[in-house]
Amino acid sequence: MNTWFWYAIGAAILYGLHQVFTKLAAKGISDGLGGFVVEATAALTIVAYLAGLYVTGNWNQKASAAGAWYSVATGVCVGVGTILFFLLFQKGGPLSAVPMVLAGGAAIMAVAGIFLFKEAASWQKLLGIGLSIAGLILLKR
Repeated sequence: MNTWFWYAIGAAILYGLHQVFTKLAAKGISDGLGGFVVEATAALTIVAYLAGLYVTGNWNQKASAAGAWYSVATGVCVGVGTILFFLLFQKGGPLSAVPMVLAGGAAIMAVAGIFLFKEAASWQKLLGIGLSIAGLILLKR
């Protein structure tokens, strides 16, 4: 099994819990303030990770200008996405909507993988994209 697989499992679990906690939080905090608390806590978690790397002598961090700018774009997407999830839940959206929303994101990633990064376009991947889009359409109804 590829070593990246376990990172994917961990990320899936934590991002799933992320939405459960956002749904719970949305009842008691406004969208902007809730988003800020989420992102500030995430930033502090990453600072602790970097400090751990430094203290243990495992510092291996580097950056290029392009890498920094793409990271900024990622941060904007995460920040706005977090606010939109708070608004989704505050407007009565169900937690069960999240997998379909994320499936739409997965379809975008799969298409980008095929066209931007020249990844193979297997029938399974194309079917997954189609099912993701179908799931979004069904969710709206």
